[in-house]
Amino acid sequence: MGLVAREIEARGIPTVTLNMLWPLQRAIGMPRVAAIEHPFGRPFGDVGDRETQGSVLRAALSLFESAQEPGTVEHLPFVWHEDPKQTKWHPAEPSPIIALMNKRRDAKA
Repeated sequence: MGLVAREIEARGIPTVTLNMLWPLQRAIGMPRVAAIEHPFGRPFGDVGDRETQGSVLRAALSLFESAQEPGTVEHLPFVWHEDPKQTKWHPAEPSPIIALMNKRRDAKA
């Protein structure tokens, strides 16, 4: 995503990226990062939690006002509602692509 954002910025269009791996993205030169401490797959919040999703979106978009220069990392003030080790939102049965990847991994072992 960082490479795409840099290319868009090079054409004169500012970008903001919502990101959970902000130290890595900063290292590769992502222009503007809205850093958030949410689990992977849920950067905006839980499924159906429109209030949190809207708040995260508005906070990320506000970087266009506060971050005038590329290279800015702003930490959004959102905290996930449960300990990451307790977050159990993955489906009981893996998706077909994950099942295939697991099968290939197991075959190599």
